[in-house]
Amino acid sequence: MIYEFLQSIIIIFGVSGIIIYVLGKLKIPSIVGFLIAGTIIGPYGLGLIKDPHEVELIAEIGVILLMFTIGIEFSIPRLISLKKEVFLFGSLQVFLTIAVITFLSYSLLDVTLNNAVFYGFIVALSSTAIVMKLLSDRGELNSPYGKISLGILLFQDLCVVPLMLFTQMLSGEGGGLFNFLTVILKAFLILSVVFIFSRIAVPFLLHEIVKTRSRELFIITTISICLGTAFFTSKLGLSLALGAFLAGVVISESEYSAQAVSDILPFKETFSGIFFISVGMLLNVDFIRTHILEEVFLVGSIFFFKTLIILLIVYFFMNSLKLSLSSALALSQIGEFSFVLAFTGKSVGLLNEDAYQSFISASVITMLLTPLIIRYSHSVIDYLIQKKPFKHFEKARKIKETEIVVRKSNHVIIVGYGLNGRNLAKVLKEINIPYVVLELNPDTVRKMKKQGEPIYYGDGTSPEVLHKLGIHRAKVLVIAISDPLATRKIVQIAKTLNSKIHIIVRTRFVTEIEELKRIGANEVIPEEFETSLEIFARVLHYFGTPRNKILQMIEKIRAEGYEILTMSQTPKTRAGIECVIFEGLDMDSFLVEKDSWLIGHSLKSLDIRHRAKVTVIAVQRGQETILNPSADFILKEGDIIIYVGNKKQLVDALNFFQKKD
Repeated sequence: MIYEFLQSIIIIFGVSGIIIYVLGKLKIPSIVGFLIAGTIIGPYGLGLIKDPHEVELIAEIGVILLMFTIGIEFSIPRLISLKKEVFLFGSLQVFLTIAVITFLSYSLLDVTLNNAVFYGFIVALSSTAIVMKLLSDRGELNSPYGKISLGILLFQDLCVVPLMLFTQMLSGEGGGLFNFLTVILKAFLILSVVFIFSRIAVPFLLHEIVKTRSRELFIITTISICLGTAFFTSKLGLSLALGAFLAGVVISESEYSAQAVSDILPFKETFSGIFFISVGMLLNVDFIRTHILEEVFLVGSIFFFKTLIILLIVYFFMNSLKLSLSSALALSQIGEFSFVLAFTGKSVGLLNEDAYQSFISASVITMLLTPLIIRYSHSVIDYLIQKKPFKHFEKARKIKETEIVVRKSNHVIIVGYGLNGRNLAKVLKEINIPYVVLELNPDTVRKMKKQGEPIYYGDGTSPEVLHKLGIHRAKVLVIAISDPLATRKIVQIAKTLNSKIHIIVRTRFVTEIEELKRIGANEVIPEEFETSLEIFARVLHYFGTPRNKILQMIEKIRAEGYEILTMSQTPKTRAGIECVIFEGLDMDSFLVEKDSWLIGHSLKSLDIRHRAKVTVIAVQRGQETILNPSADFILKEGDIIIYVGNKKQLVDALNFFQKKD
């Protein structure tokens, strides 16, 4: 038996590894690869594994670890920051989808009301794993439609456990409404006890484990908490998945959540991968071939109704057809937890064999199509919204956009009012540089307008909106949004409307620099490398590298497109010049370079103390450090002036040393 099981595991990992590698080259998520691998090696494919139950136990562990990591990543502050997307959009999406699918199933299919409601349950959920992976890889997780998708997915994840409890009730095993309410009360009491105990015991336990500095012990303890809580709740009549989720939530509220995620992630990926492979094994290719029309109709219906429901919800509140369509298409597939519900539904009689196989087949197909849908959705949406029938749906947004009246000149246009946009607006306001802000979140616009900000609602990819913002009179355009496709389009349109405007773009990835500059951006600031520049500047400053040399190095790296930071081997250069560090003092240094106006001047003639407001405490010349140099000391090329003062004086001194004589 052990050899057959080992053979199955080897086949699973071997075949899935090859398929995932090939699909990775096509930028298709690994989950799709797992599903395809399961289909190929399963009993309905090549038959390399004839009994899917051989891996059922590992698949169950995969579900437990999947729920555990969702619990760890479950953040109450994050929920609060996305409260509209989670609790408004998410709740409406789940409840409306269940209602619509229930009505259609009960009206058109020969099923009971309980079966119809259960169909609504399994259709309502979307794939958190696939959508988050795709949006993260595309850098769109923080885009407006990315946040909406994330919020709805978070609410769906929260609904998994209640839907499992409702499934028991629908099957009749819950014993009616009274017994169901009893189960809910029992679950609430059990969870409260477990949660309170865990809040007290788990932090103390983890703290003691961390003090041992043993990573192996930390991993074992974390997995024990996960499996132990799941086992305990299951013995009390609740699900394993619920216990695993609760354990994750408990750890998420501790200071060890990041380390727990890091250590558990490899296990979760492995076991949940086997879960998706086991789902793929259930895909009966012969069933699809003999029921091709029914499957095409079912897949089309799932995509159509889920897309329509999300489209209407988001459009009603956001008044943007583009944003609504992007969010709806991203969430139009069936989710991984629908399979968990389907397994439960089949075991309790809510799905017969044909309905179960039909649902599994349609669900896997929707997952397989999701990468293609998300990849090409923006191009299709841009094409559609230009057509006459769809322009009517933009009417509500156009009404808001007509409120834009900007008569400023030589101003700065800021697209996006996130952290970067807000910080830039504060600085511009402080030094009285005129600016306007364009934001696609109506709540943010409404809130900031009350505070007097010159902020307007609108889509930066619209030439009409940019025209109303006075782009032909503007001096600078700053694009600070987390949407790569929209960013590129705004750059192109802005350069067409005003070829002289200076465009500064913030991007997450250095790989986008060349393309953005090619289409018209003057400056591209990649977040991942700007952080590196700040870190190395502070390190070099601590080691006494002259301030002007640090600034020159930073400007050179930026001018060369951050090329030096992408090299696997950094060219050997002369090390930074060491100098004396004086504790408790604000100190800086300046390298006297060739052609510097300081060369040939004595410290007395420069009158640095009065003109630069700093005190020179040393000059380094070659390997020699002259402490407290005399007033007659003559500066030469290569000297490093070391001086002290407060922060403002250090800045003034740098400007003084750099000025032209």
